[in-house]
Amino acid sequence: MSQETTLTVEEAGAGVKLVTLSRPAAANALSTAMGQDLLALWTGLAADPSLRAVVLTGAGRFFCAGADLKERNGMTDAAWADQHKLFEDMIRAQLACPFPVIAAVNGAAMGGGCEMALACDFAWAGEGARMGLPEAGLGIIPGLGGTQLLTRAVGERRAAEMLMSGVPVDAAEALAIGLVNRVCPTETLVAETLERARLIATKAPLSVRAVKSVVRTGAVLPLVEAMDLELSEYNRLFTTEDRREGVAAFNQKRAASFRGV
Repeated sequence: MSQETTLTVEEAGAGVKLVTLSRPAAANALSTAMGQDLLALWTGLAADPSLRAVVLTGAGRFFCAGADLKERNGMTDAAWADQHKLFEDMIRAQLACPFPVIAAVNGAAMGGGCEMALACDFAWAGEGARMGLPEAGLGIIPGLGGTQLLTRAVGERRAAEMLMSGVPVDAAEALAIGLVNRVCPTETLVAETLERARLIATKAPLSVRAVKSVVRTGAVLPLVEAMDLELSEYNRLFTTEDRREGVAAFNQKRAASFRGV
C-alpha cells in the first residue's frame, strides 16, 4: 500500500463493502499511489470467499477525473510506461474479482475514471454525473479497456462517436444509451446502490459468481458456445447445498440461508 491515503473501505452489510476513491482535492484523479492501493485492494478482496458485493464510488463531487495529469506532467516515456503497467494490472485485478463490483458514479468519471466504472459489472449514476473518454484530445487513446468495454456497453457507433470526439455524456444520456442502469438523486445515490448490493448479497453466492463469469465470457462467444458455457455452470450448481437450501426455503416460505457450498 502507498504512504498516501487514497481509498477508504467500509463494511456496508453482510458480505458487502463500500470502496471510496478518496483524493477529493484532486478530483479523485488516478495517481501512482491510488493505482498501487487499488491493485492491492482488488487482489486482496478477490481472495475473500465471504465477500458478496462491492460498491465503488468517489469522495466529494467527483467519481474520478482520470489519470493525474499533474503527476504525469514532465514524466519520461519510461516512467509513463511503468505507471501505465501498474494501472493495467490494477484494472485487470478489478475485472478478475469473482464477486459483483457496482459503480456508484457520483460525479464526473473521465478517462481512467470512466474505465473503472466500465470495468464494474453495472453502474448507477447520480443526476449530476458525467462520463467520457477524452484521450484523443491528449494524443493517446484509452488504455485500460475503455474502447472495448464502452463498445460492449453502448454499441460500436455510439462508442466510436464518444471516443473520437471526447465529448462526455450526462447522466440522462448515459442511461438512455445503456452506459448506466439507473439514475438516482446524487444525495441518495450511494445509499440506493448499497441497497441493491445488499439485495444481491442475499442471493446464492455461487450462483451470482457464476452469472458474472458466464455473462462476461459468453458475451464474446458464438451463441452455441455461450449456451454450452451456461449449461456447464447450471449442471455444476444444481448439485450444491445452496441449491437444496434455496428450494427448501421456497417451499417452506422462509428466507434462504446460503453458505456458498
